[in-house]
Amino acid sequence: MAQTYDVVVIGAGAAGLMCALTAGYEGRRVLVLDHANKAGKKILMSGGGRCNFTNLATGPEHFFSANPHFCISALKRYTPGHFVELVERHGIEHVEKAPGQLFCADSAKQVVSMLLTECEWAGAEVRLKTRITCLDRYGEGMRLETSNGVIDAGAVVIATGGLSIPTMGATGFGYDIARQFGLGVTETRAALVPFTLTSQWRERAASLAGVSCPVTVEVGEGRYREPMLFTHRGVSGPAMLQASSHWQPGMALSIDLLPDIDVAGALANMRHEAPKRHVSTWLGEWLPRRLAQAWCEWQGVTEQPLGALSNREVARLEGELKRWQLKPAGTEGWRTAEVTLGGVETQAISSKTFAVEGLPALRFIGEALDVTGQLGGFNFQWAWASGVACGQAV
Repeated sequence: MAQTYDVVVIGAGAAGLMCALTAGYEGRRVLVLDHANKAGKKILMSGGGRCNFTNLATGPEHFFSANPHFCISALKRYTPGHFVELVERHGIEHVEKAPGQLFCADSAKQVVSMLLTECEWAGAEVRLKTRITCLDRYGEGMRLETSNGVIDAGAVVIATGGLSIPTMGATGFGYDIARQFGLGVTETRAALVPFTLTSQWRERAASLAGVSCPVTVEVGEGRYREPMLFTHRGVSGPAMLQASSHWQPGMALSIDLLPDIDVAGALANMRHEAPKRHVSTWLGEWLPRRLAQAWCEWQGVTEQPLGALSNREVARLEGELKRWQLKPAGTEGWRTAEVTLGGVETQAISSKTFAVEGLPALRFIGEALDVTGQLGGFNFQWAWASGVACGQAV
């Protein structure tokens, strides 16, 4: 005999739990299913274990989508202020680590605990370690065949996320369901992900692993002023993670290592004021010493006194510091990507209810959709907003 629920949410992550508790408070009988052994796994590991749960500056301009207007309605209806209110109601202290970026002061576990508590209060049941083997229409609703038996649902909400971090249980399940019911899926790729470098630059980066400095990076239509971090495999840090959302294979990153400095003017002045000073000593005032020394070695000016630089050399060094062209070999891929760029096409999905056109018993929310935020809490705000909008309407 089939179990019966008004709403079955597939995926016990940020969007799924938010949708479930919202629908529960609306009086629906709700079941959340997930194949994982723990709810909210990506929440737990996000933000270095502290969960950057929202960004106060959230707006559609911080999202990538083939249909850029799609996210506006949900984001307007459920704002960062609404989520902050929920967090504070549960006594979770938070800190603003960077402008607009809110993190738990203690641990991401508090956010997962809050969502599960709210689900319990709303009467939404969460069932883990459950595999779904078949999903299809059944009368006006849907029928699921699972490792725990057959379930009939008035509506099914797909909140299974994207492909990023497969060790956390990420799969292409949501995309498979979308295709099964005739929906398109845009090309997907790893985003908010570190870059890997070719052999020579990889060795150079590895020798500087752990060194960080503020930069401005440009690639495609993206331009970000954030810290860059050298790693054993290449370059990372917020600047590179942001740039990865714009990067395509073969493209070079244009990096300004001294975004606040008029390098040509500064070098010209120092040539006259301290001509015997070495370039590496001068550069060490602006960049971490290890990076300044390494950069001068790369440019062949380690022991070069400033006064010995020709105008042509000054122009060359200025160009390398202000417009360093670095061509990545690739990215670290799904293994470390924070999000998936692309996803289920939104043209046939309601931006108000998240129902599939012509099939209101099927809905998609969160990262499974072709809506991807920049770094800094935007993706969580999309999860909360799309979950609430769907939960209120389902």
